[in-house]
Amino acid sequence: MAFTLSDEHEAIRDAVHEFGENEIKPIAEEHDREGKYPEDLRRKAAEYDFVAPSIPLEYGGAGMDKIASTIVTEELWRADPGIGSAIGSAGFGSSMIMEFGDEWMKEEWLPKIADGEIASVSMISEPAHGSNVAGIETVAEKDGDEYVANGNKMWITNGTVADIGVLMAKTSPGEGHKGITAFLVEMDWDGITTDKIDNKLGIRASDLAEVVIDDVRIPEENVIGEVDKGFYQLMEFFAAGRANVAAQAVGAAQGALDAAIEYANQREQFDQKIKEFQAIQHKIAEMATKVEAARSLTYRAATQVERENQDIAAQYSSMAKLFASEISVEVADEGIQVHGGSGYVTDYPAERYYRDARITKIYEGTSEIQKNIIADQIF
Repeated sequence: MAFTLSDEHEAIRDAVHEFGENEIKPIAEEHDREGKYPEDLRRKAAEYDFVAPSIPLEYGGAGMDKIASTIVTEELWRADPGIGSAIGSAGFGSSMIMEFGDEWMKEEWLPKIADGEIASVSMISEPAHGSNVAGIETVAEKDGDEYVANGNKMWITNGTVADIGVLMAKTSPGEGHKGITAFLVEMDWDGITTDKIDNKLGIRASDLAEVVIDDVRIPEENVIGEVDKGFYQLMEFFAAGRANVAAQAVGAAQGALDAAIEYANQREQFDQKIKEFQAIQHKIAEMATKVEAARSLTYRAATQVERENQDIAAQYSSMAKLFASEISVEVADEGIQVHGGSGYVTDYPAERYYRDARITKIYEGTSEIQKNIIADQIF
């Protein structure tokens, strides 16, 4: 399928790329080293509509289509995956609010997310349940005009920095995936405690936490969508989420490729720049080909998500996530090889891209889960 970006899409890419070069790259190493969340930069990115860019205009967002949002994600991760993740994840849960939330939720919270005033969080995974969403054990029991929630959420992006969150909990525990409900919660409510996870391999500038839910009282009006329909609501966003991770992987791979090309243009051995050696040229050629193939598949997946053909979107998004994440790690690994010994130290960004790319094979469904999904679609 031929694919050509519009002039508007190319302009968005140029704008995000410039932001990455000028604002993200100069501080990337520091934020990675210190595990420092870039709150000020998140607010600055929001001024350019790079935070939750798909939020509609009427709620203070940019109303970007899926291709544009994909480009934003890709370029943020190209500059630095850790900071790119922190900026890009600030709108976690906003899609659930946009699609299924009551009007008061949209009016109160979406503008604050879009302008960078607050960050949001989506609380799904648990210590014993990652890819198996239907198996979550967090429970919300009805008590008058409130629900009382108890449980433990794990690997939660933005857990300690978010102001609001979407909490997935069982309201009919004996019904499996048919008994899950989505709730809008404020992270400073009594009973919600967070514990930051610091010992991450990569994307260290992105906040990650364990969240404990202990007798948290949630007003009935804070149900997002319908009671016991949360799983089905969530499924509508998995294709978009996986296409987004594919974009992250493409961005990390492109960043690793950029770093390798820059180094090859500078480093000299045997009285010539290493870019003159055929072995290096072949590595760069293979890396560039893999990145472009992953990008093409990712854009195709994003197009299917935009068309809202759920079955096709699910298949292509899983294909894109699987392929792009695997390629991202391969390209980042070769980027280190191009750098030689310099690629093994933090003086150069090559090792950071390698560490950061690895997460894309795990979250939003592991590579193994993506293969299951693809096979189910085929057979």
